[in-house]
Amino acid sequence: MSDNDLYADAARQVLADHCTPQAVRDSEAGGDAVRRIWQQLEAAGLADALVGEDEGGSGLSLEQVFGVLEQCGAHALPLLLGETMIARALLPATQRPAGSIALARGEQRVDGAWHCALVRGGTVADSVLVQAGGAWRLLDAAQARRTPHALALDAAMSWDPAEVAAAPLAPIDASMDIRTLQACVVAPQMAGALGSVLERTLQYANERQQFGRPIGKFQAIQHQLAVMSEHVCAARMAAQLGCHAEGVTPDRLRVAVAKARCSEAALVVAELAHAVHGAIGFTEEYDLQLYTRRLHAWRQTAGSEAYWQDVAGAALFAHAGPTLDLVRTITDVPA
Repeated sequence: MSDNDLYADAARQVLADHCTPQAVRDSEAGGDAVRRIWQQLEAAGLADALVGEDEGGSGLSLEQVFGVLEQCGAHALPLLLGETMIARALLPATQRPAGSIALARGEQRVDGAWHCALVRGGTVADSVLVQAGGAWRLLDAAQARRTPHALALDAAMSWDPAEVAAAPLAPIDASMDIRTLQACVVAPQMAGALGSVLERTLQYANERQQFGRPIGKFQAIQHQLAVMSEHVCAARMAAQLGCHAEGVTPDRLRVAVAKARCSEAALVVAELAHAVHGAIGFTEEYDLQLYTRRLHAWRQTAGSEAYWQDVAGAALFAHAGPTLDLVRTITDVPA
């Protein structure tokens, strides 16, 4: 069994026990489930999986935590485990905070205040690692002024000049792109959520009876399920490629392929899942919406498929050799 499988199994056990659909709903409502789930993740050592062994972490690579991130999506985890993993790995030990860390792009205003138009998970994060221009700062989420977004856990966040000045600059390479980092950890979560949506839709199609037989026996439904399966499998393979990197620094072109493919799949899979389920799939009491709402939010996180297709297209135009050679640099990875 590989390290990926071992850590994925550990994550699966923790999330299956503690990140139930009811716990996800409680988290979105501002309940105490957020604290309980995070305590279990910390106790399992998952938040420090990418931190070096000499600093008390597990010293894993992005490739080795793919399965953990996939399980986060498969259980609709309402917390920022993937973002926290990569933020803790990038920050020096002296600046590494306790609790969860969100990643966000920000802007510095004329008066010195910092503003982030969208922070995924901003309402449940303890800290926010913000990139504004070429500067990185780790800001205290409790000090921010929050404006709610459409998804219950997201928010726009702003910090006053004094709060920004009190936060030391993080010694992270200014050339590193926070969008690439965030997309790298979001794509595997999308792959996990896509898999759960397909699994739930298959189960429903086999249980729901119409005209004396399961609706999954009808050719039209089978066609929809087949299309879903194609997208889910392709998205998972792309997300795996996006995590193939040395250490914790992802390859931007592989991330572009991963995020574009997963975002493209999110639209199709969510649409077909709700088509198969019918009206019940849209109800608040039914669990499907916990996944499809996240898929729509994650699709836009760190750029939609259009943004990352532009990134891949620019790389293609800049490539001097045959197109196949560029494709091989993306897809040819050691087994």
